[in-house]
Amino acid sequence: MNQLDALRQWTTVVADTGDFRQLAQFKPQDATTNPSLILKAVQKADYKPLLEEAVKKHKGKPIDEVIDRLLVRFGTEILTLIPGRVSTEVDARLSFDTAATVARAERIVALYRAEGIDTEKRLLVKIASTWEGIEAARHLEQKGIHTNLTLLFSFAQAVACGAAGVKLISPFVGRIYDWYKKSAGSQWDEAANAGANDPGVKSVRQIFDYYKKHGIATEVMGASFRNVGQIAALAGSDLLTISPDLLAELAASDAPLKHALDAKASKDLDIPKVTFDEPGFRFALNEDAMATEKLAEGIRAFAADAVKLEKLMEAIV
Repeated sequence: MNQLDALRQWTTVVADTGDFRQLAQFKPQDATTNPSLILKAVQKADYKPLLEEAVKKHKGKPIDEVIDRLLVRFGTEILTLIPGRVSTEVDARLSFDTAATVARAERIVALYRAEGIDTEKRLLVKIASTWEGIEAARHLEQKGIHTNLTLLFSFAQAVACGAAGVKLISPFVGRIYDWYKKSAGSQWDEAANAGANDPGVKSVRQIFDYYKKHGIATEVMGASFRNVGQIAALAGSDLLTISPDLLAELAASDAPLKHALDAKASKDLDIPKVTFDEPGFRFALNEDAMATEKLAEGIRAFAADAVKLEKLMEAIV
């Protein structure tokens, strides 16, 4: 049994890509996209026609609507290749506007429904884990629109997401690892910070244990991996979203892979219940330099790629 098949014993495998033609070989249950992945895809010859088609078909409509239609086009193509759900992201520039995030999410849902997609079963709307984004998710979940809270780097964000009843969170393992490695500089010891000791892995384990201890239904999906060691150390997480390169690496390896996270064991841990109001959340996030920096950096990067996508569309027009 290869490592990918072994992982599937305990964890739902999700493909993290906009390159949907790569999906079939890995047989993922779900798939996730983001503006950066879609931007990367439409610059390839295989996918550029989808961009051109979206622009020409919806000429005269606002550029933000055309982008949503392009994202939905990618999503519907992905859904023909997987049995589960696709995650489609709301524009990161709305990350601090609850009402605008809700409105954009509802438009994305309407576009999927117009394509005949059962959005309650097959769609997760991705939203940045700001206070405003989490509040938007709370409203959406109450309407039966399921959400994937992304750019999640801290325990405080995870606690707030659980309290809001979001469907799924995506803690960013690799970006947490990146921050601590950069911060340590020449003092970084790769071997000492690998596997279960990886700071990104430890962050996800803390969240997983907390959710399972307190019966929080929100699904935990580790994301943004830098190596297969991080993935192996989180075997047993509800889901893991993995790039095609790392999926291929797992599929090519027959090395043993153990069950690392166990929900039953989490229930026996002594973990106090935590709650955050808005001031408490903002202070807790502010106290976490890594999470504060990576959240801001992630929003800036996704926003920049949304602008690049707009410019590609405008060039076609």
